[in-house]
Amino acid sequence: MRHGKKINHLSRKTAHRKAMLANMACSLIEHKRINTTVAKAKALKQFVEPMITKSKVDTTHNRRIVMARLRQTDAVTELFRDVAPKIGDRPGGYTRIIKLGNRLGDNADMAMIELVDYNEIYNVDKGTKKTTRRSRRGGSKPAAAPATDAKASSEEEE
Repeated sequence: MRHGKKINHLSRKTAHRKAMLANMACSLIEHKRINTTVAKAKALKQFVEPMITKSKVDTTHNRRIVMARLRQTDAVTELFRDVAPKIGDRPGGYTRIIKLGNRLGDNADMAMIELVDYNEIYNVDKGTKKTTRRSRRGGSKPAAAPATDAKASSEEEE
């Protein structure tokens, strides 16, 4: 029976799955966003978010735990040196999955997974919004009404 087994096996053996997720996590840390299938993106999100949480506290123990899962020194260094300070105040939710549609060759559901704080499109400065609000109704009609009254009053004068 399959009770309580929540891991997505992704049609791979354990060693292959762990190696694939470690490689994808290193690519995500290096490039800040990667394109993959939706299932792999969801599995990667579960794999990488606890490591990002551990990277917030830079201790030898946390570095060894992350290194045991990532297996690449450069990725661990970049995670602790560059990524962790940028997401230091965020209480979880470090990655975002954006669905992209289907892949051309095999119609697989594709998604882009990215680190939230590294997206310049969504993280624009909030102070650039306009402070005035425009009404949708009646904005142009009152200006047109006095013009018709002016024509009516000029006709009455004649």
